[in-house]
Amino acid sequence: MAIRVNLDVMLARRGMGVNEFAERIGITPANVSVLKNGRAKAIRFSTLNRICEVLDCQPGDVLEWVDGDGGEAAA
Repeated sequence: MAIRVNLDVMLARRGMGVNEFAERIGITPANVSVLKNGRAKAIRFSTLNRICEVLDCQPGDVLEWVDGDGGEAAA
């Protein structure tokens, strides 16, 4: 079981760079990179809330559960 972070996809769809995004949500560009690359162990709800506000999306647009073998989750 794994949680995939689709932040890079959402940033590309919005045409937003990491530095602008980091400034708008109030975290460092290095921490955005940790989130984008799936290395984060946790995320605060307040940070997730800001991500959704800035990207005008739902948490499910950013976070996705995938099964242990890397396949897609069942709908």
